[in-house]
Amino acid sequence: MKRRYGLVIDQERCIGCEACIVACRLENRTKGRWIRVETQHVSQKDTPSGRFPNLRMHFLPRLCNHCQEPPCVGSCPEDALVKTEQGPVQLFEEKCTGCEACLDACPYDVIVFDEEKMKAEKCNLCAHRIDQGLEPFCVICCEGQAMYFGDLNDPESPISQVLAKRKAFQLKPEAGTNPSVHYLPQNEPRPL
Repeated sequence: MKRRYGLVIDQERCIGCEACIVACRLENRTKGRWIRVETQHVSQKDTPSGRFPNLRMHFLPRLCNHCQEPPCVGSCPEDALVKTEQGPVQLFEEKCTGCEACLDACPYDVIVFDEEKMKAEKCNLCAHRIDQGLEPFCVICCEGQAMYFGDLNDPESPISQVLAKRKAFQLKPEAGTNPSVHYLPQNEPRPL
């Protein structure tokens, strides 16, 4: 069976520290935010939801979902986006003309546009590290150890073991993209 690399992000462990954003920028030498961390249920980051004394904060790291059925790939007139055999969706900058069709096609709003280069950018799941047998740098640097990486098609892989033990969700299942990024929700709301 072919490998299908993906991520599991545990909201129970995510503390919203943004170490994943810094790691991504350093590893990929980008100014763009290929990962962003949102505070759920509020309009402003790091603002609790609820009413005192029942305040809560839930963080949601968002990045390319490396979909099984990626709409961005079909939208690119220059074939700059490619779904690889092992799962990650790669964007080849040298082919990108900056038409922004992929930004409109992505239901997750995670492809960014670099105004200086006039090209699209996105998370590549650190494919250069995967090729060397290493995990994505965001996973390595996650302060709360909230990110798990591995082969979703291998039932013995750590990522599959995590998914077998806890109920996970994917963003926008109605989009029919079958994302390779899964989220483990907080088990019980915890007061601040």
